[in-house]
Amino acid sequence: MERAGYNNNENLIAAISTAAGVGGVAVIRVSGDGALSLAKKMFRPSGKTAVEDFEPYKMYVGKIVCEGFSDFGMCVYFKAPRSFTGEDVVEFHCHGGTQIARGVLSATYRAGARPAERGEFTKRAFVNGKLSLSSAEGMIDMINAESLAEVRAGGLLYAEKLTGEIKQIQSALIDMLAQIAADCDYPEEGIEETELGSVGDDLRGICDRLKALVAAYSGGKFIKSGVSATICGAPNAGKSSLLNALLGYDKAIVSPIAGTTRDAVEGTLQINGVKYNFTDTAGIRAEAGEIEAIGIERAKRALSSADIVVCVSDCGDFSAAAGIPDNRLVKVFSKTDEEQPYGDYDVAVSSVTGEGLDKLKDLIARKATGASSLENAYVIEERHYLALKRALEKLTAAADGVEEFPLDLISLDIREGWRILGEITGETADEEIINTVFAKFCVGK
Repeated sequence: MERAGYNNNENLIAAISTAAGVGGVAVIRVSGDGALSLAKKMFRPSGKTAVEDFEPYKMYVGKIVCEGFSDFGMCVYFKAPRSFTGEDVVEFHCHGGTQIARGVLSATYRAGARPAERGEFTKRAFVNGKLSLSSAEGMIDMINAESLAEVRAGGLLYAEKLTGEIKQIQSALIDMLAQIAADCDYPEEGIEETELGSVGDDLRGICDRLKALVAAYSGGKFIKSGVSATICGAPNAGKSSLLNALLGYDKAIVSPIAGTTRDAVEGTLQINGVKYNFTDTAGIRAEAGEIEAIGIERAKRALSSADIVVCVSDCGDFSAAAGIPDNRLVKVFSKTDEEQPYGDYDVAVSSVTGEGLDKLKDLIARKATGASSLENAYVIEERHYLALKRALEKLTAAADGVEEFPLDLISLDIREGWRILGEITGETADEEIINTVFAKFCVGK
C-alpha cells in the first residue's frame, strides 16, 4: 500500500547491493515495473525454462549476458508486493570480482534501468508501506553497528518495536479525540460524560509511557555513541599498564620514568556488548615541565567530559579525581601483585596477573548504565528522543489543562502530540525528515 502524500517512482533502479571489492558473490539488485522484462534481456537460464516463466522466490542458474563477456551465475525474481521494496525485484548473483559486478550493473543500465540513489531501495519499501521510518533507521543502525549492543538495539527498531509502542499510544489518542469530538458536537446528549471525566487520568497514563521511553534514551545514547571512560591518576600509578591490560594488547607506552604519557592515548573495547572508548591521560602532579603540563591540562579537560572516570593509584591516593561525583568515578588500587591494597578504593587489580580486571569491567558497566537494562533498549536515535520529548510536552500540557480549559481546546494539544509521534514512524514526517534518514544509507540498500 502506497503511503499518502508520496508518488511511487515507477522507474527501474539498479545497484550493486554487496560490499565493494573482491568476494565470492556479488549481488546486483533491480527494482520497479519491468524488472522481469529486464531480466529477460540479460539472463539465459540453463535448461528449458524461459525467464518469463520464472516462479517467484526461486533461484535459477544460467548465463548473465553483459557487454564483452558473460558470467555463469544465478537470477531470482521477487513478485510485487511480496518483495523488500513492495515492487517487482530481480537480483543477479554473479562472481564477486569488482569488474564483473560493474559489468553486470552496466548491463542493467543498457537494458533500461537507472542508477539507484542512496537508500532508494529502502525508501521505496517505506513509501510502499513495507516498513516504518523508525524501522528503516534500525536497519542502518544494524549495518553501521560497532558493538553487539547496537546490533541488538537496531534489530529491535527494525522489528518495529518502537513503532508498535507509538502506534498504541496514537490509537489511544485517536479514541480520546473521538470522544471529545462527540461530546462537543452533541452536548445536549451528554455523550460519554462519565468517560470524558477520566480524560486527564488517561492522558497522564500516556505521559507516563512517554516518560519511560524518554528515560530509556539515557542508556540508548551509550549504545549508539559508546561510553567515554578516562583513566587518570598520579605518574607511575599504573594507568598505561591498566589500559593495555583492559584492551588485551600494548596500546600505551609503559615506562618507570614519570611523565612518559604526555598526550591522550585511546583504545576501544566492548563490555557486555557496549562499546567503551578508553582514554589514558598524563599523570597529574604539581611539578611538571612545560610540555608535560600541557598534557596534564588536557587530562583535566578529559576528566570533566568523560562519562566514567577510572582513577588509578598504587598508594591509596585518589586526589587526581577530586571533584568527580561518585556516580561517575571508579577508584582502582593497582599493582596488587606488588602491594597489599589499602585505602578507600572500589576495586583492586593487577595488570600483570589480570587479577580484578573482570570485576573492574563489571563495575565500570554498572556505573555507566546504572540500573538501566540495555537488553531491550531501542530508543537510540536522537531524532526519536527529541520527538518523544516534544510530544510529551504537548500531552502534559493537555493533561494539566483538563480542569481549566474546554475539551475542544485540550484536543488541539492532543492532536499535535499525535502528529509529533507520527514523525517517528514516518506517518506524518515531512520530506526533509525522510530525505535526511535515507541519506544515511549507502547506494544499493
